[in-house]
Amino acid sequence: MKLAILSRAPRSYSTQRLRAAAESRGHDVKVLNTLRFAIDLTGPDPDLQFRGRQLSDYDAILPRIGSSITYFGTAVVRQFEQMDVYTPNTANGIANSRDKLRANQILSRHQIGMPATTFVRNRADVRPAIERVGGAPVVIKLLEGTQGIGVILAPEVKVAEAIIETLQSTKQNVLIQSFIEESKGRDIRALVVGDRVVAAMRRRANGDEFRSNVHRGGRVEPVELSPDFEEAAVRSAQIMGLRVAGVDMLEGNEGPLVMEVNSSPGLEGIETATKLDVAGAIIDYIGNQVAFPEIDVRQRLTVSTGYGVAELVVHAGADLVGTTIGESGLDERDITVLTLHRGTIVIPNPRRGHRLEAEDRLLCFGKLEEMRSMIPERRRRRAKVKKLPKQPIPVVA
Repeated sequence: MKLAILSRAPRSYSTQRLRAAAESRGHDVKVLNTLRFAIDLTGPDPDLQFRGRQLSDYDAILPRIGSSITYFGTAVVRQFEQMDVYTPNTANGIANSRDKLRANQILSRHQIGMPATTFVRNRADVRPAIERVGGAPVVIKLLEGTQGIGVILAPEVKVAEAIIETLQSTKQNVLIQSFIEESKGRDIRALVVGDRVVAAMRRRANGDEFRSNVHRGGRVEPVELSPDFEEAAVRSAQIMGLRVAGVDMLEGNEGPLVMEVNSSPGLEGIETATKLDVAGAIIDYIGNQVAFPEIDVRQRLTVSTGYGVAELVVHAGADLVGTTIGESGLDERDITVLTLHRGTIVIPNPRRGHRLEAEDRLLCFGKLEEMRSMIPERRRRRAKVKKLPKQPIPVVA
């Protein structure tokens, strides 16, 4: 395999470990500075230049895109995708994970446990937002902060309002999150590769510091994850479009709470804590997947006139409830079920004998007109009415 590691830090621990792991397995590997690429759209096919020359062929890339070059870095990764070069982390996945608000919006749709979060811009909306997440203390986060930078614990509402007003006056966008008291100064980093967690560590903050990042002096120790933590980590990474990711979770009273999904996780802390060859696991995964470049289904399937991909929900009381996929009549309507989602369970390529249940979600490919006819009229959301306390009825003498 010919592999390119996209990195501006060739001497960093992570880049050196990944390079050494690839070389020890007999792969041809080069570390290429992401900023030295030029996207070439002048010819009939998408192409790239590196240092002013046409880039040679590569089987796979491993993006290590820093937050300061997210836009250009993801553009380069996207160009590799258009050239059918395999990448474990897609450009969309990197961009989605880098923006904390966008990441939270995506994960919340898939019932991933997270600290209560809100986002507002108007000064008058700040206090109600703080009340919605449970009141002070609250955590205030910059949307694109890394390594614990831009994460502030506000102990009181007035302090939180002052911090948010100051940050917004400098054109900074911030999230307001509930403070998880039971996990103060402690979190878990799970390193996801493909469909499994290859290593996990618990990070503990130093002294009175509530942020447990290693870059802020946090201590690390290996940890054996329970199945619910492992499932939350893997699902979060895959939902974001990342096959190599560091997933940070808080240990809430009700289970795992995902804080962040990192598309370029550092390896030094977790390899030191666990004594595991994480870099080797990443290289082995890429080597096994290199024949399967990520495909943008929308690009490939929109050329099929009248066909497309849609999600069908099996609503309670519908005729599909209790039938098998083979009995459902979908085949006769030229609709193929690609994946069945049932709660947190994902069943790829479900068999014809698989029986459908209420609230199953079917990812299907087929005739758009047929699928459109199966989608019920969208329910309109009812406005939440705040109940007022009952007032005593005046007695007229």
